[in-house]
Amino acid sequence: MNRIQELREKRAKVWDQTKKFLDEHRQESGLISPEDNAVYEKMEKEVVDLGKEVERLERQETMDRELTAATTNPLSARPEKTREEKTGRATDAYKSAFWGAMRNKVNPSVQNALQIGQDSEGGYLVPDEYEQQLIQALEEANVMRKLCHVINTSHGDRKIPVVASHGSAAWMDEESALQESDDTFTQVSLSAYKLGTMLKVSDELLHDSFFDLDAYVAGEFARRIGAAEEESFLLGNGISKPTGLLNSTGGATTGVTAASATAITMDEVIDLYHSLKSSYRKNATFMVNDATIKTIRKLKDGQGQYLWQPSVSAGTPDTILNRPVLTSQYMPTAAVGEKTILFGDFNYYWIADRQGRTFKRLNELYAANGQVGFLASQRLDGKLILPEAVKALQQKV
Repeated sequence: MNRIQELREKRAKVWDQTKKFLDEHRQESGLISPEDNAVYEKMEKEVVDLGKEVERLERQETMDRELTAATTNPLSARPEKTREEKTGRATDAYKSAFWGAMRNKVNPSVQNALQIGQDSEGGYLVPDEYEQQLIQALEEANVMRKLCHVINTSHGDRKIPVVASHGSAAWMDEESALQESDDTFTQVSLSAYKLGTMLKVSDELLHDSFFDLDAYVAGEFARRIGAAEEESFLLGNGISKPTGLLNSTGGATTGVTAASATAITMDEVIDLYHSLKSSYRKNATFMVNDATIKTIRKLKDGQGQYLWQPSVSAGTPDTILNRPVLTSQYMPTAAVGEKTILFGDFNYYWIADRQGRTFKRLNELYAANGQVGFLASQRLDGKLILPEAVKALQQKV
């Protein structure tokens, strides 16, 4: 049997044992003794550790599949058929010249190729194929990009028309005049804020032909930029950064206010579920942090079923009330006034990428240390287009 599937089934089995233990040792007050709680914590930790191991193996399996993929394609076209011509930043000449510039190996015969992608600030736009690689890496490092709607913009602000209110029909008498009832519209504007990071690479690695420079830069760019993006998509205040889902202005609306400042009940999670219109619930996802998941694992619904259910199928997330649940380290823990759970259709949060991720090589800044700096930057914005599509559970103020 597949190792990942074995671990998923073991995780589900351990969780069943954990639930049984909790039910058997729960006192009349609904609590368990400190000794029993220590045992429960140990069992729950095994469930968490098994989940993390499954995620690690899945990432490893993906990387192995990519690294063992065929590097050449079988001949499928007629011999006389010419291959489609690549242009601009997709050409092999541009790709070769770009990485030559990164390694300081540009020669005059290929330097002109870089003019295709030179931006107004003197940097070089990333080659087309590599830009796709960066996008894929960002999606792996940023849980929000998997859920939200991503668009590309070229220049200026992107105006998005939104229906603010709908018209309605009305009954009328014969020969009565029709009553006017128009839809009203508003606009949401997506701008472009700059996000950047600087990498330092030693001269030895740069000139080592066995060092995979592009993979290293892509991985570091994804890790740093992905973390900064995810934090802003949730907590951003809209000042020189995107407007986050948890921001008091322009963020998710409060669906439920908890009775406690530090605790969450089963009824409140169910109320949050039903505070979202049914049309949004079919594509909705829960977003929490690990500490909140730990609390929800102990909650049951009205039929005595635990709200949190572990996944036993590869590629399928855990669920709460049969809806996927994902975790982010940037979601707040339970505290006074904090929004600890988001539930909604995150496809209504739009991320606007201003096309053209840019790299700059900094030759002199770290020369004394035998290093070369690389400045990577991109421009983007993010906003919730329809506030009613995502609801939040807020702790008592």
